Order: sequence, then structure tokens, then C-alpha cells
Amino acid sequence: MNRWLHALPPIWREAIEELWRRRLRTGLTLLGLIFGVGAIVAMQAVGEGSRREALRMVESLGLHNLIVETVHQDEDTRKENRERSLGLSVADGRAALAVVPGAEAYAVEKEVRTHSVFSDSGRSDARASGVSDGFFQLSSLQVGAGRALNDDDAAALSPVAVLGSQAAADLFPAGDAVGRHVKVNHVWLEVVGVLADRDLGEAKFEGMQLGLESNRIYVPLPSARARFRFEPLEDEVDRVLLKLADPGQLMAGARVFAAVLDQRHAGAGDYRLVVPQQLFRQHQQTQRIFRVVMGAIAGVSLLVGGIGIMNIMLANVLERRREIGLLRALGARQHDVIAQFLREAAVICVAGALLGLLFGVLLAYSIALFADWQVAWAPMPIVLSVAFCALVGLGFGVYPARQAARLNPIAALRHD
Repeated sequence: MNRWLHALPPIWREAIEELWRRRLRTGLTLLGLIFGVGAIVAMQAVGEGSRREALRMVESLGLHNLIVETVHQDEDTRKENRERSLGLSVADGRAALAVVPGAEAYAVEKEVRTHSVFSDSGRSDARASGVSDGFFQLSSLQVGAGRALNDDDAAALSPVAVLGSQAAADLFPAGDAVGRHVKVNHVWLEVVGVLADRDLGEAKFEGMQLGLESNRIYVPLPSARARFRFEPLEDEVDRVLLKLADPGQLMAGARVFAAVLDQRHAGAGDYRLVVPQQLFRQHQQTQRIFRVVMGAIAGVSLLVGGIGIMNIMLANVLERRREIGLLRALGARQHDVIAQFLREAAVICVAGALLGLLFGVLLAYSIALFADWQVAWAPMPIVLSVAFCALVGLGFGVYPARQAARLNPIAALRHD
């Protein structure tokens, strides 16, 4: 440490040595700054991690998409509604594509009541869905092996399927799914592709279940309707995805889409419209409230730290009156005394900021470990937190420094 101190300019070495002589008092003063900076750093890391995770989840729904899902109803309500509405259908998607401004593509999905799924290598609790062409693209699903479903499969009612990553792992542990066969209920299907794993788990985002595609079996919608059984009063499809060219027009497009559906369904209320971009904004609003609360707590900690700096500097001024008087008698000017005490305040600020950064990193990863939250780092918030800490410390150090500079040299030399 002595070698490190000797590498510093004398004026800074003197400031550090002066604080080191009162290290217990200095350490107690540092606590407020450490906790304040640490709280800000941890809050920003957790907040940034949450933002990126939310964006990743919303991207899985499609930031350019509008999503319409059927509302599950009991049998009596469904019978009553069928007098006015046939439920969600492929025609709803076509109508929206023709009417909604900026709409450039649509896709639909119909879930199959799945009782059993197995292959010659394993079993799975996966669920099957019939999907239209373009569903994978609009759902941001990538094929990791083999190929996706296409128009030829749908036109020929081909018994083919694309497996989610988890379904493929359960049914074919050796990893050789493409070209093999799986049996869904009473229907044998040839596996033509396996989806890449997006690693969303079984997450929920603003009430919507995500990550289900990993444990799904996708077949062409015409093949599903021809080969599997459905109830007479069921909706033709369970989900309609509509992609808009301009994400800035999503809310306007959602209003038009809702008007089209209300007219086609005669106000039966048998669907719900979801705007993933709006879900992301709602999440961001929640995060902003969290950051404001945590920022206020961290600000109070920094304020306490600043008051601590003022206290220790005022105590130092009282204890060092004879030293200050001697300096003034030897020709030191007021701004020299102010600069000396501000250097000591700056040393406290820098030490508090660095230790606060370390504490914030440890706190962020501890939160991530115990609360299973994501952590991500952005340089600008860290720089701002350190700068704010320095400003607080120096701001509270100005008054004691000015008090020291204003001491009467003769009175200070006579002080016991």
C-alpha cells in the first residue's frame, strides 16, 4: 500500500493519509455511499435484465403481430353464442388481412385434443396443433433440423409433423427425429422437422403463457382437420396471428381488427385481442415504478452518506484548527484550504463509489441467484451512479471546506 501511495501526487497522498488516521470514522462515513451506489447499481442491473428478458419474451409473440385467441366457454354459453357467431375462423384472418391497414400476412392455429403421443423410442405429453402456412414465421419459430411445413403438405393432407425441441427429445432421445414416425392419438405422422429451442421455459408474461412450442407437435391445419376429431360446436381455429408492416400502427390496427371481429361475431365476445407491443409497454411501466421506488431508496442512502461526509469534515475542521491556522500563517490562501478539504471529500467519494460498485455487483447476482431474476449490465447507468455519488460527496464537502478556510488564523493557532 505504501508503494501505491508513493505513486500518487503529494497533495492526494496527504489527503489519504489524513483520512487513514481517522479510519474508523471514515469507514462509518463510507457506509452510506456504499449502500447508495450499491443499491443503484443492483437496481439498474436487475431492471436492465428484466427489460431484456421481457423484450425476448415479447419477440417470441411477435412485436409486429396482433393476436386473437378464442375465449374458452362452457357448453351452454357456447350453444347460445353459436346462434350469433360461428367462433374464430380462418375467414376472420382473411377479412383482417383485407381490411386492417398495413396488414401483410396472417396465420392460424387449432389445438388438437391430444390423448397419447409416442414413438418406437419413447413417449411424450406433448400436445398437437394444426397450423397454417406462415405460422412459424409469424411466431418467430426457427427450424433447427429438417424443414418446416409448406403449402404442398396442406394441399395433399400429408400426415407430416414438425416437433418442438422438448417433444423431440422425449420421443427420440438419440436425436434422430427427422424421417421417423410418431403416433398422435390414432394417427401416425412422419417427422419432417424439429424446432430450435428458444429456451423460454414455461414462462408467463403479463398473463400469457410462453414457451409452449417446445412441447408441441405441429401438423398442417387441413391435415389436422381431416385426420383428428373435433367437437361440432368448436371454433374452427383457436388463434389468429396478424402481422403488420409498421409496428407504429399496431394500436390503430388493433382497433380496426376489433371492429372487424365485432361485426363478424355479432358482439358475441367469444375472443380476446392481444397486442404484444402493448404488453411490453405495460411491463415497462411496471418497471419504471420499481426503478423510481428503488431510486428513491438509493437516493436516501446517498443523502445519508453525504450528511456523513459533512459531519466528518466538520469534525476534522474542529480537530485541525491549529493545523489550519499554521497553514494560513505560512501563507496558504483560503482557496488552498478549501482545495485540501475537498480533496479529502473526493477521496471518500471515490472510495465509496468503488466499494459501492463491488457491493452492487454482489447484490445484483445475489438477487438473481435467490429470486431467479435476470441480470444485465449497461455502462451508462453505472457511470451516472458513480458521478452522482461524487457530486453528492463534493456537494456536502463544500460547506466544511469553506468553514475551514474562514477560520481566523490567530484564533486557530491559540486553539487548544
